[in-house]
Amino acid sequence: MTIENISNTKAFGGWHKQYTHFSTALNCTMRFAIYLPPQAEQQNVPVLYWLSGLTCTDENFMQKAGAQRIAAELGIAIVAPDTSPRGDNVADDKDGAYDFGLGAGFYLNATKPPFDQHYKMYDYVVSELPAIIEAHFPVTNQRSISGHSMGGHGALTIALKNPNLFASVSAFSPICNPMDCPWGIKAFRGYLGDDQQQWQQYDSCELMQNSQQFVPALVDQGSNDNFLDEQLKPHALEKVAQQKGYPLELRMQPGYDHSYYFIATFIEEHLRFHAKYLKIN
Repeated sequence: MTIENISNTKAFGGWHKQYTHFSTALNCTMRFAIYLPPQAEQQNVPVLYWLSGLTCTDENFMQKAGAQRIAAELGIAIVAPDTSPRGDNVADDKDGAYDFGLGAGFYLNATKPPFDQHYKMYDYVVSELPAIIEAHFPVTNQRSISGHSMGGHGALTIALKNPNLFASVSAFSPICNPMDCPWGIKAFRGYLGDDQQQWQQYDSCELMQNSQQFVPALVDQGSNDNFLDEQLKPHALEKVAQQKGYPLELRMQPGYDHSYYFIATFIEEHLRFHAKYLKIN
């Protein structure tokens, strides 16, 4: 697999880099960002995969969250993929809506034409991207995963479906029960069709209810988030976790909204949470 380096920026003794490559999973050219902490010059380091939300690219988290300082201290690499396939030939929402199509891949494998030609973000994040990262960079195969909003949904569902691949999972303002919210219903119907059994494969509440192995999970949710009650529904996930005895810590943070100011406030605690479960020398 050939990857092309398109930018390098030094930060906190390490390096933020961007690469492009052709994705076989998505059948298009993709871009990702990686932050390599200074420890990566001496030894292989574990990786935190970050999944961003609707309309985002690989840049939002890396530029706004302020995660590099703590990642440099802890010796954790951060990888941020794009949020959907891209390109002139990639299908998009016919009305150009922000919550479906380009920038809104929902971290699933689409089965409904024409989206099934490119929208395989689940395969990309679970299989293709980690293989690229582990082949080209000084990292171990120790992985954790985190994300925001649509990306929080992605992080939770991917960790719940792959407990042997991820040591821990965290999320900010995740879409917790997409089968029961407007964003999720629109995405699932558009990408998967009307078969709700397919939808259940990508709903954190359904997956947690049926989980056999546990991945330690931390969720932060702002109480002043405009999307809290209609779209995010964290208490539905908390209820399942309590019934299941799942190791989920859900923290309602008074006064915080859905923005990157919220993420920047608590990202240090999330990185330290993941560091407890990643094997760091």
